[in-house]
Amino acid sequence: MASHGLILAFGLLVGWMPVGWSVTAHAEPLDEPLKPLPPVPALDPKRVQLGQRLFNDPRLSANNTLSCASCHRLDKGGADDKPLSLGLDGKPVEVNTPTVFNASLNFHQFWDGRADTLEEQVHLVVTSPVEMGSTWESVVKRIADDPGYAKDFKAAYPDGVTKPNVQGALAAYERTLQTPNSRFDQYLLGDTDILTPREKFGYQRFKEYGCITCHQGVNIGGNMFQKLGIMGDYINDRGNPTRADEGRFNVTGDEADRQVFKVPSLRNVAVTAPYFHDGSAPTLERAVEVMFKYQLGREPLKNDTTLIVEFLKTLTGESEGKPL
Repeated sequence: MASHGLILAFGLLVGWMPVGWSVTAHAEPLDEPLKPLPPVPALDPKRVQLGQRLFNDPRLSANNTLSCASCHRLDKGGADDKPLSLGLDGKPVEVNTPTVFNASLNFHQFWDGRADTLEEQVHLVVTSPVEMGSTWESVVKRIADDPGYAKDFKAAYPDGVTKPNVQGALAAYERTLQTPNSRFDQYLLGDTDILTPREKFGYQRFKEYGCITCHQGVNIGGNMFQKLGIMGDYINDRGNPTRADEGRFNVTGDEADRQVFKVPSLRNVAVTAPYFHDGSAPTLERAVEVMFKYQLGREPLKNDTTLIVEFLKTLTGESEGKPL
């Protein structure tokens, strides 16, 4: 064994390794302001499975045409590929559909933050006249009248099918919709070779320009409110203002909240176009350009927009072990 050790030491010194031998490096996590996603919480599998069925069930809508999955398309990054999804009556809703992936890590739900929890978000969508347009009396009856649902709810909840239990099951499923193992998460965990030099430089520029001031935390956003248009009037320049453009003001009535929105998470942002509450930015490049102009009031140096976009593409994670 001593001779083996001498051979290995000599091999490392001169830069070669005996055939069939290897040395495993134990990388340490990086000390960065952004952190990788936490583990998916361990939840009752019966409730999660019920939530998954409900998520895909159009009977939650008044006319049996829309399910949660109709707008939160898991094959489209958990969002929609339209600027505005179509609601109950086939007309566009007020705001762009935010992704359901990692939504449980947001501090509030909806662009205007009007729901504090996923359960409350479920309630507001189900009863919204322009989204699902239903009532809880109707939803509970439809679900309870289904023998399969009635049996499975009884197994998961002692009191069977109720409004809180439908909300709870949907929220339980949504809490499992996290997207770990992005290349950037692997980088944060110590695999520094997984990003290209350009992607690393894009991350550096992301920090240096101050993007990280708002897009921070484990969800790289989703944990604060901010005015859209700090350094210019984005809404006025875009034209055709709507009620939805008032953002959080519609919730609080506070003048300071006019045109204020929840800062979106940037996780999986490369697969969730179009962007912003109005879906007005068709590409990630355009979204970054708007942020430079209206949030930072700066002209990026040559190629910096491209570099930041290359970094943002490393934030795409996995769902059920497959890349989004």
